[in-house]
Amino acid sequence: MPTGLFLGEHFPKLDEKGRLILPAKYRERLAEGLVMTKGQERCLYVYPVDDFAPIAAKLQSGPTSSKAVRDFNRMLLSGAAEEVPDRQGRVTIPPTLREYAGLDRDLAVVGVADRVEIWDAAAWTRYSQANESSYAETAEEVYPGVF
Repeated sequence: MPTGLFLGEHFPKLDEKGRLILPAKYRERLAEGLVMTKGQERCLYVYPVDDFAPIAAKLQSGPTSSKAVRDFNRMLLSGAAEEVPDRQGRVTIPPTLREYAGLDRDLAVVGVADRVEIWDAAAWTRYSQANESSYAETAEEVYPGVF
């Protein structure tokens, strides 16, 4: 991937063993391993294993006296799983993460620059449709001066 970014939408199928074939354009960046964990909006986040270490370090720097910090860290890290894709670019999605994201057979694998998100395909369609109008209307408010 020339840009080093995860971009685009892909619609693979989950096989009967709970494995996902990663999109070809993501495989090189994830070949050394990845961390898969609970994302927000009931999707899964996938980071290259080397990119996840600094995120975990930042999380550890949060004050454990804060309930919000503890809650967030527990949710993000408790279900995290390290995986290494096989030669065909397949990774197993653990049952607890499949259940969390409501994954059945049809998936949406979405590149979001620094991470990949894995969604149930129908949930991704609903999310995209529900957020299209607000996306179109708020770019300047969210990222002033970018567009």
